[in-house]
Amino acid sequence: MGKDIFDSLSDNKMSRRSFIKWSSAVTAPVVIGGTVQGTRMLSQVSAEEPSENLDEQILTTCSTVNCGGRCLIKAHINDGVVTRLTTDTKEDTFELPQLRACIRGRGYRQFVYHPDRLKYPMKRVGKRGEGKFEKISWEEAIDYIAKELTRITQKYGPASRYSNYASGHSGSIIGAGNMIQKILGLTGGYLGYHNSYSSAQTSNATPFTYGTTQTGSTLNTLSDSKLIILWGHNPVETRFGVTDYYVRKAKEAGVKIVVIDPRQSDTAVALADEWIPIAPTTDNAMMDAMTYVIISEKLYDKNFVDKYCVGFDEEHMPEGVPEGESLVSYIMGEKDGVAKTPEWASKICRVPADTIRKLAREFATNKPSALLQGWGPQRQAYGEQFVRGGTVLAAITGNVGVRGGWASGAGYVSLVKTTAVPKGDNPLGGLTIPCFLWTDAVVRGTEMGAKDGVKGLPEGQETLPTNIKAMFNLAGNTLINQHSDCNRTAEILEDESLLELIVVSDIFMTPSAKFADILLPSNSFMERWDIGTTWAPSQQAILSQKCIDNLFETKSDYEWLTMLAQKLGVEKEFTEGKNELDWVMWSIEESRKVDPNFPTFDEFKKKGIYQVSLEDKTVIAFEEQIKDPENHKFETPSGKIEIFSKALWDMNELDEIPAIPKYVSSWEGPEDPLIEKYPLQLIGWHYKRRCHSTFDNNKWLEEAGPQVMWMNKEDARTRNIKDGDKVKVFNERGEIHMPVKLTNRIIPGTVAIPQGAWWSPDKNGIDQRGNINTLTSQRPSALAKGNPQHTNLVEVEKA
Repeated sequence: MGKDIFDSLSDNKMSRRSFIKWSSAVTAPVVIGGTVQGTRMLSQVSAEEPSENLDEQILTTCSTVNCGGRCLIKAHINDGVVTRLTTDTKEDTFELPQLRACIRGRGYRQFVYHPDRLKYPMKRVGKRGEGKFEKISWEEAIDYIAKELTRITQKYGPASRYSNYASGHSGSIIGAGNMIQKILGLTGGYLGYHNSYSSAQTSNATPFTYGTTQTGSTLNTLSDSKLIILWGHNPVETRFGVTDYYVRKAKEAGVKIVVIDPRQSDTAVALADEWIPIAPTTDNAMMDAMTYVIISEKLYDKNFVDKYCVGFDEEHMPEGVPEGESLVSYIMGEKDGVAKTPEWASKICRVPADTIRKLAREFATNKPSALLQGWGPQRQAYGEQFVRGGTVLAAITGNVGVRGGWASGAGYVSLVKTTAVPKGDNPLGGLTIPCFLWTDAVVRGTEMGAKDGVKGLPEGQETLPTNIKAMFNLAGNTLINQHSDCNRTAEILEDESLLELIVVSDIFMTPSAKFADILLPSNSFMERWDIGTTWAPSQQAILSQKCIDNLFETKSDYEWLTMLAQKLGVEKEFTEGKNELDWVMWSIEESRKVDPNFPTFDEFKKKGIYQVSLEDKTVIAFEEQIKDPENHKFETPSGKIEIFSKALWDMNELDEIPAIPKYVSSWEGPEDPLIEKYPLQLIGWHYKRRCHSTFDNNKWLEEAGPQVMWMNKEDARTRNIKDGDKVKVFNERGEIHMPVKLTNRIIPGTVAIPQGAWWSPDKNGIDQRGNINTLTSQRPSALAKGNPQHTNLVEVEKA
């Protein structure tokens, strides 16, 4: 079957040369959301409108891999085969931007019809991690999983069962993780998780200032700003819905745009009027210094902070807190004797003092101004401080609750919400661990308690009752590739006395798939039904239609989980009599109860997309709280913006979790003595050619974005390294061999590796592909217990 399909495509698919030429020719306008004026690359068709080819059917769909853009894809189908893809060609308007695919979306056919697709269920025959398997039937696979799951449950209890965080099957309706949790809930319970690898610190820290994570406004308001600061935010490559489009429109309207980032990202190149390079993990030093300028030069909004804020100065502090703990006291050095001046900060963050002073004045005096925080800078040891530091700058300048301002912090806002399939109750209640600490729960779960971020422990129980023994890793690569410290993780996974069952479903033989006991072949998003929504801010939902039948012996996770539910005697409760399409239609009807404008299934299927016009619905975060504070209070304990958090104060861990945001010198940061041995800070970034690790095996995309490490020319000169050399990047956790790109687009003292490359160790354990997690740490952040993967010290030498 596979051979026939690939043969039938050979005359229809775009050539590699054409693809690369297309991607390079239109990278700037497509990636930043622009329109190629005077060009009509794609024909304008509705979701089900027939083309001139009478044998061709065109269906609108969207990927449900974990991509922030969720672009609109039109699959052209002949005789059951997707022969080509087109994308959104509707008129591009300010209220309803076009959802045109970037190079990742244009490469989906190479994903769906890749010759390396997993084709049938398999059982491990070698050691874990070797990737040696034998073919088995679906019935044998389900029987083995059911028997082992039952045995483990009887021996260790239901808390030994865990569904790993993160999935490439991340549709908004039938997420694979939710569905296995539903089965586990129906058969006794499971250990759950909280947080995400992407945004644990911002999601946990933002509510301590505002009481919520919903701190974003709709993006059309950015054109009303005088100044936009994108602090560690790279929407051009990472793709947060249509954020890049609205930033470009703001630029066209005359808004000044500043990007603060250790690396001159594509966003900085395409959109910024000014790029300010900064040393990783030191953002709060610069924020503190900006605050110093704003306070010392009396540029802050006194009426705003007096009326709406707690903790700015000693006159507005919570009861029970001793003197000298306010923001002003800290910034001016009244307690520690260290004024947080631009000169003080410059020695730490390596941003010139005059640059800090100038930006502080611009932000405070050019109102409204918007400070949008990316998720990269919060993925570090003390990333929570970065998050709250941004909220303080927004608050003291009065940029909260006004059009063109931005409250900073998490910045979430969603105009379109879909109703997911309910996963049901967990008999173990809300027993969860921080998702980043699952390896700890495998090794020392019975030692983990509240201090490790465990939630939902029954009264009288201080630690987890058992270690994790059964792991389901569905359509995700976080089992090893996206988790920190690959070498340590591999040692844990290889030890069969720890995890006794690992079930993996995936499309390819990823690094994570190689550690499966049972490996199940998943279908792709074009072979099933779902609904896709973008990362926040979300303005649209797209019907991910089933375009083709399952290839080979693949099944969707819902299909094989239904088989497992039947084997375990809970099929009726699991499916509730519905297949995937039934659940999509159910979700649409449930969504219509919340949003009457949400289309019916027939309307959705015809149009393919539901997009909310910003002409009809503009949101300004906290506008009600600022206009009418008596009747609309902030959801904090004080009802105000909490610059000082009494809740954080009461934790009594002030060295690492201060009550006001401040610079905390990071382990494996520029002030760690370890820098004498490993003198370079290592960061990663979301690459335009991958969605996390998805598409790393797409050779066309490799040409569009090769896997190379960025290094400043000055750092290379002192190491006798030339552009294109193969280098070894190492620390105490591991070693990588990969090519280097010498560039002044990265600050000296820092190197950067695009995240998501597939971990490929040789016989000596040296990664040959350039997977950054060979070198990252499993030590979590202080407050959220989140992912610290931009906190690394390394050395680089010529290989």
